[in-house]
Amino acid sequence: MTSATPAGGGLPQGRYGRPGGGGSDRGLKAVGAVLGVAFLAMIAWFGVSYITGTKVSAELIKFDVVSDREVAVHLEVRKDADVTGVCTVSSLAEDGGEVGRADFTFEAPESRIDEVVTLRTTARATTAKLVGCTAVDGT
Repeated sequence: MTSATPAGGGLPQGRYGRPGGGGSDRGLKAVGAVLGVAFLAMIAWFGVSYITGTKVSAELIKFDVVSDREVAVHLEVRKDADVTGVCTVSSLAEDGGEVGRADFTFEAPESRIDEVVTLRTTARATTAKLVGCTAVDGT
């Protein structure tokens, strides 16, 4: 019976590349590692800028339709103590049309404010929503 291995006992010369010659693979791995680190750094930078860039945020806790012309809105505002925040609240009628919108300013030197504000409407509202909050420039 004959053996399937070449006379030298190893792999055929030149058929499978250089033994231990993964030079091109090593270069690809290095490029992949650099790109991976750069991608993770970019994601971290976006996350930090998003968290630290938001100086004023709020949550609409509840609302109560007081009359055909008023809605009481309970807001919880979070901000830096030295920042003045402005939050916009909107109310909608049963048909989906907007019947009220107002900006409410929060200047208190506290970082968390619970407040009930009154939103005046042009017709009976069925809902209220927090549109958004921003920090006032110059504070």
